[in-house]
Order: sequence, then structure tokens, then C-alpha cells
Amino acid sequence: MVINNFIRFAEVIKLKSERRVVSVTVKPTVSDCTGSVYFADIQLQDGDKLTGYAQRTETMLVNSGNAPRYQNGVVRGGETVVLFNTGGTDAGLDLYIYPKQSMAAGSIEVGQGMGSHKCRFAAAASAGDEFALKATTRECLRNGSPTAKKGFFQYTAAYDSKHQIKVEDKKSARVYLEYTEMNESGVKQ
Repeated sequence: MVINNFIRFAEVIKLKSERRVVSVTVKPTVSDCTGSVYFADIQLQDGDKLTGYAQRTETMLVNSGNAPRYQNGVVRGGETVVLFNTGGTDAGLDLYIYPKQSMAAGSIEVGQGMGSHKCRFAAAASAGDEFALKATTRECLRNGSPTAKKGFFQYTAAYDSKHQIKVEDKKSARVYLEYTEMNESGVKQ
């Protein structure tokens, strides 16, 4: 029987100055060991906390046993929404945005925490449209049909997860958020 034990490592890259980073080169190196080593994912993200939602987690995560969670609200211009994810790890977040008025192309945007991991819908919006950004199925939809986006699918971080939702200034939209809390497989919570 083969047992694969994956260990998650995180390193902070400290900049020598306040200059813009143009590129990063990562060279995984292993020395003085025996056995097999697999690099499953290498991810760079803004901020000082390891958070990212990974796409291929079926073998690593299990449903927490809690029913799916649903949150809804209304945003005008822009709001920060806080979700309380009581699962043991991050989980994919499906967002649905229903504009109450017409909005210019690119004016609907979502992001994590202080504004990282952003995603902007490219299409203009009409009142009553449904924009869906679904991390669980990796789909970006407008009224049920694929639509362009610029940025990332969203996730809800374990514990408290902050989300910025912005729409065109002085306009509003109804928002609906859905996620299933997850735990790491083999880890008792």
C-alpha cells in the first residue's frame, strides 16, 4: 500500500525596495534525501497569509458535514462582506450578482480581503441580469451563458473571510453567495 503524505510549505518573498515586481523565477530544489517528491502546486499570492483556493482538491478535501451555506445582501457602489466559514480550510465560493440598474462594461468587480485576488466582469450589465462567478464549476456566466471575465475565481477563507463587491458608483445590485464548508481529508476537526 502506497501512502502519499503531502506537506504544505509557505515562504514569504521579501522585497528589497518598494519597486514593482516584474517577474519571479521559482526553481524547486531537493537534495540529500531518498524517496519520491511531487510538486503538486506552486502559487504566488499577495499578502502575508496562505489562503488560496486550489482547483483540484477532490482528493484532499471532504465536505464538513454541514449543509451548504447561503448569504445574500444588497450593495450600493461597493461594500465589504464578511462570511463566517466554520470549516477547517478554504472552500470555493459561488457568487451571483443581480444589477438593479444598467451598468457600464467592467464596472462589476469582486475581490478578497483588502482587494487582492480580484475579478471583473467584462460585459455591460442591464437591470435584472444574472452574473455568476462559480468557483465550484469554474464558470463565469451572464444570464446562463458564458461571459468574459478578467481575474480569479473566488474562495471563502477558513474562519472569517472578507470580500469586496463593487458595482458602478451610485448604483446597486443584489448579491447571493453560496459555499460548502470543507475540511482536509484525514484531519479531525
